[in-house]
Amino acid sequence: MSFIQNFIRNFVPKVKADEEEEELVDPQTVLREECSAKNCEKLKEILNTCNDRVNSRKQTEETCLEELVDYVQCVDHCVAKTLFSKLK
Repeated sequence: MSFIQNFIRNFVPKVKADEEEEELVDPQTVLREECSAKNCEKLKEILNTCNDRVNSRKQTEETCLEELVDYVQCVDHCVAKTLFSKLK
């Protein structure tokens, strides 16, 4: 056995999860979904409209970058208000 393998086996703690423990849920994912549905639904609607318009055309130079940035900023701003209070 190499030095590194021996070191890891002897000094790196092993973590075992109980099978009965509930599955961990990322609070950021939950908050993003809530913010998207509650606070940023108008911007999401604008983004979806833009995406539908762009996808309906075969050749276009239009992108929905501005709409995407506005929507992501809205969601991130909403999430940032409460995320750290939910972290352990």
